Amino acid sequence: MIFYKSTDEIDLLRKSNQLVAKTLAEAGRYIEAGISTIEIDRIIDSYIRVNNAIPAFKDYNGFPNSACISVNEAVVHGIPGDYKLKDGDIVSVDVGVILNDYYGDSAYTFKVGNVSRDVCDLLDATKTSLYKGIEQAIVGNRLGDIGYAIQNYIEKECGYHIVRDLVGHGIGKNLHEEPEVPNFGRRGNGIKLREGLVIAIEPMVNMTTRKVKWDKDGWTVKAADGKASAHYEHTIALGSDKTEILSSFKWIEEELSV
Repeated sequence: MIFYKSTDEIDLLRKSNQLVAKTLAEAGRYIEAGISTIEIDRIIDSYIRVNNAIPAFKDYNGFPNSACISVNEAVVHGIPGDYKLKDGDIVSVDVGVILNDYYGDSAYTFKVGNVSRDVCDLLDATKTSLYKGIEQAIVGNRLGDIGYAIQNYIEKECGYHIVRDLVGHGIGKNLHEEPEVPNFGRRGNGIKLREGLVIAIEPMVNMTTRKVKWDKDGWTVKAADGKASAHYEHTIALGSDKTEILSSFKWIEEELSV
C-alpha cells in the first residue's frame, strides 16, 4: 500500500530531510585524508542527537551504526570502521534521521583530496542522473519515467552502469515504504504518480559493470569488478503543480567550496 502524504505530513518530512542535509554537510567538514570512517560515523551520530532526532539507521534490521559509509568500490551499506580515508578516495555517506516520527534520507558521494578525472566524471554523471530522474517525478507521469531518465542518461549518454539489485523507495513514518523506485525502467510503465507521493530517488552507478557482490560482513555491497561506484540520493514530494526536493545538497556544497 502506498501512503500519500498530506501537506502537514510533508512539512514534517521537510524538517527531517533538512536535518539530514545539514548532517551530511557537518560530516563533509571532516572528510579528509586520515580520518577513519568510524570517526565520521560518530560525528554524524552526535550531530543528529544534538538536534533532537534519532539516527534512523542505527539498529535498523541489525545495522550496527548511524550512517552507511561506503568507500571507493563499495556501492552502499558500508559499515564504518577503522579504515582511514586516503587521498584519491571517494566516500558515499548515506544518512537517515527520525524527527517528529517522520524519516529523512539522503546520500552524497564526497571526494577525498585529489581524485582522478575518470572518477570525478563518474560522480558528476551520477549526480546529474539524480536530477534527471527528479525532472520526471511529476504528477501524471509514471514510475518508469523516472527510472528510464536515469538509466538512459547513465548508460546511453555516459557509458556507465546502473546497479539493478538496489532501488529507491517511498518514505514517511517508515524508512522504506512502497513503492520501490528503480533507477531503470521503461517510459509509460508503472504506477501513475499522484500528489502526496514522497519518495527517495537514489541512483547507484558503477564504472564498468552493473554487477555487485555482498561483502562477508553481510551488509556492504561492492561493485563486482572492484572499480569505483557513486551514489547520490534525494527525498522528494510531489505536489499538484510542482515537485519539491525535501533534502538538499546546498549546505554540503557550500561547505565544500570553503
